[in-house]
Amino acid sequence: MAGFHYTAIDLKGVRQKGTIEADNAKHARQLLRAKNWMPLEITSANTKKVTAGKVSSRQSMSSKELALMTRQLATLLAAGLPVEEVLAAVAEQTEKPRTKGLILSVRARVLEGHALASAMRDFPYAFSELYCSTVAAGEKSGHLDVVLDRLADYTEKQYQMRQKIQNALIYPAIMVLVSIGIVGFLLEYVVPKMISVYSNIGQTLPGMTQLLIDISAGVKMFGLYALLAIIVIVFLFRRAMKKNIGFRTSVHAFFLRIPIIGNATKTINTARFSRTFAILSSAGVPVLEAMSISSALITNLPIRDAVQEAANRVREGANINLALKQTGYFQPMSIHLIASGEASGQLENMLERVANNQEADISRLIDTSLSLFEPAIILLMGAIVLFIVLAILLPIFQLDQFAS
Repeated sequence: MAGFHYTAIDLKGVRQKGTIEADNAKHARQLLRAKNWMPLEITSANTKKVTAGKVSSRQSMSSKELALMTRQLATLLAAGLPVEEVLAAVAEQTEKPRTKGLILSVRARVLEGHALASAMRDFPYAFSELYCSTVAAGEKSGHLDVVLDRLADYTEKQYQMRQKIQNALIYPAIMVLVSIGIVGFLLEYVVPKMISVYSNIGQTLPGMTQLLIDISAGVKMFGLYALLAIIVIVFLFRRAMKKNIGFRTSVHAFFLRIPIIGNATKTINTARFSRTFAILSSAGVPVLEAMSISSALITNLPIRDAVQEAANRVREGANINLALKQTGYFQPMSIHLIASGEASGQLENMLERVANNQEADISRLIDTSLSLFEPAIILLMGAIVLFIVLAILLPIFQLDQFAS
């Protein structure tokens, strides 16, 4: 069975929308007619239109939805319910039709005999390779509920970190927009009127005032072209980052050379690697496979290439800590903890500790950066407004001197 979105008219003539499980679109219409509803449109839960039975795999899921779904799966599986019943219960709790349809489609594959991880792999935009591999390891070990509980912790932490950054950026973003609006208003309406007044005076204007007049004229004459040029440059840059791996690698390498940004990039990516490696190792995934999957989740290409090379050295017999040390991207403390974990047989626990330490460093760095960003924006915008005000007032001060 699969999930289908429907639009139908009920007995009272009210349009109803929802999701229903059925073998195919025809079966879905039959189920609606059995309720004395008139079906208007039936669409697959994973495609905009039903076409030749093909199901799109591009259905995605937000971090919040994934975290909530994972926690519900872990809780219900721990209660001893079968996987297909758990998926049906989670789908019933889901409010968004598209997400509900996605879960029902996963359930349909499970009912067809596929493993849960295999069913989830059919939707890579919703379930990452980390997620599917961890679920597969949990199924093999017989501790799927425990593994999903750890996955829920991981996805919730990722969501909370993203929310923390977004919430912290709201106030600075509003300040920037308001400041840009004020400066734009002054340059567009106030400065031209002052120019018309000063042009009749016949005296030499101060350098600051003349500079402001030139800036205002330039904005008025070339502002639209500059805006269009910025949009084109951003579009071409994003296109090159997406299509050209060499260009993307060069940009990522450049970011690593910037003092603060480079350190933050290293910390974020090594923390992601350590956390993923810890989850996969504790789930019973072999070390080499766990390293390969974890390295694939690193977003910075030079770091990813270096860690994948480290995985190759481990495959040839090298110790994990020595292979990671040669990359040059892991902190000495992290290397010592990993070495201790290898020696004591507690690698998962040490990797967990490495991830916790690095995520704490990331959190402190974010808090410090944002606490400095707000006053920096205030000072910058205040300096710009002060420049405009002084440039407008200086000729008036000169007139007062001439008059005296």
